[in-house]
Order: sequence, then structure tokens, then C-alpha cells
Amino acid sequence: MGYDLVRVRLTGGAGQTLQIMAERRDGAEMTVEDCALISRDVSAILDVEDPLSGSYTLEVSSPGIDRPLVRIEDFERFAGFEARVETRDAVDGRRRFRGRLAGVEDGSVLIEVDGNRHAVPHDGISRAQLVLTDELIAAKGGAGVADGPRVGEDSRD
Repeated sequence: MGYDLVRVRLTGGAGQTLQIMAERRDGAEMTVEDCALISRDVSAILDVEDPLSGSYTLEVSSPGIDRPLVRIEDFERFAGFEARVETRDAVDGRRRFRGRLAGVEDGSVLIEVDGNRHAVPHDGISRAQLVLTDELIAAKGGAGVADGPRVGEDSRD
């Protein structure tokens, strides 16, 4: 469809939400129309496949400016920007890092924290996200960047 999947997450108990985060492959900003198109197509597939029991809400959104970092390519793409990274197991005696991304090397994410460079194995990261900074806002052009478009159009039974 011309989009890359950023993240899929199912949250909640009785009131479940299936969140799909996507971005355009051509690098253009996601629009509400993009989200609606993905939502319609995914809804049709979910209607046929019916992979989830019970009711849920389908939410399609862009990753926004302070986006989650999931794929190894995300860490390469956003090298130079500040991020928060959490790991499942301790790396260099810690599980939480907040610092400047310094790229990727041998399957590990490089992050500089207080003048020290840490190599965090990509497959050991439980959560990572860009930090909203003036530098990041300036790089994205400034306007309307705190949250991208979102469509939560579908409550499904």
C-alpha cells in the first residue's frame, strides 16, 4: 500500500485497542486520509480473518515526532537525536538509557550517555523512543509535529 509498519500493539482487557502505527514509504508526512485508507483496508482483512476474540477498537496512527524506535533502521535513521532506550536485561550495569543515538554496529544500538558510549543489543531492547527536543522539532519543520494524525474510527464486536 506504500506504507511501512512501525508498530502493532494490542492493549487493554475488556476494552481492547488494536493500535497500528504506520508511516509513508516515500517519506511524506502521514495524513488523516492515509490513516483512514489503512484503517479501511485492515478492517476488511480483520472482518474476514477474525483473529481477535471479543470486541476491540482499531486505531491507526502515524508514529508522531517522538516516535517509538523499533526496527534497527530506525536507530540508524535517527542517529544524532536524543532517545530513551529500555532493555530487558542490564547492559553495562543498567537497563535504562537516555542519550544521543550514535548509530548501529554489529546488531547493537549505540547510545552516548554522559560522555560514555554504550552498545545495546537490538534484540534486547524492550522499548525505545525519541525524546521531544527543540532539535528534533526543528529537524521535522516545526509545525504540527507533537502528534501525527490518528484515526480511531472502528469499534469492532
